[in-house]
Amino acid sequence: MSRADPAGRTAQADSARYLTAGLPVVHGFTTRAGGVSGGPFASLNLGLSSGDERAQVEENRDLLLAELGFARAQVCAFDQVHGDRVLAGAPSWFEEEADAAVTDDPDTLLVVSVADCLPVLFLDPASGAVGAAHCGWRGTVKGLAARVVGELRARYGARPEELRVAFGPAVAGACYQVGPEVVERFADAGFPAAVAWPDAEPGRYRLDIAAANRWLLAREGVAPGHVHDLGLCTHCEPERFYSYRRDAGRTGRHWAFVSPRRPA
Repeated sequence: MSRADPAGRTAQADSARYLTAGLPVVHGFTTRAGGVSGGPFASLNLGLSSGDERAQVEENRDLLLAELGFARAQVCAFDQVHGDRVLAGAPSWFEEEADAAVTDDPDTLLVVSVADCLPVLFLDPASGAVGAAHCGWRGTVKGLAARVVGELRARYGARPEELRVAFGPAVAGACYQVGPEVVERFADAGFPAAVAWPDAEPGRYRLDIAAANRWLLAREGVAPGHVHDLGLCTHCEPERFYSYRRDAGRTGRHWAFVSPRRPA
């Protein structure tokens, strides 16, 4: 099922390959359409860790980058480790370990890879700086989104209450079953009890990662009305999105991307 969008807005498709969230800069969240991969990876698989053929993944990446007007040498992409490291987004092609990055360079494209985890994009309207974060439950419980807000404030003078934030497609809370040890981690980190609730299966719970990140951002001073959630569940739409949980790991990867560059 889809997460509710409190603003009542819907995702707009800018191309056959990605959805946008209304930020006035180059940004988007890819779907599984518009690529060359086949089978469980059909068709725009952008991840090499999935088991897809490298040549097809590389062609998919080049198709997307060509549409966006960026070369690989302008991309900040990194090996994600479910941590809380935020890079100063100098271009690098999977050369660092991190889960988020920030930049104010309009010739740089930040990229995070997801297949159920929550992709979060940031924009500071005053400086033009942007951020991108890969927020799975481990990164969320470590406060990754809050770390991005802190980096934007420290590096670019961003005011948290002025930031614009977009949540892309991810597994919805009603579809995200976890064990008690995960819920305990969130409780120990100070998250409100409402981000998780008991499942019908005894001893199991449902976890709302989007709600947890909204709480983190609000605690940092981000205005709730400036957080736009596309409200799309990867688990519920197999024709549109990859889902690691739904497909038992044999599936592709999406990219969420953002740059300070203004759209043409």
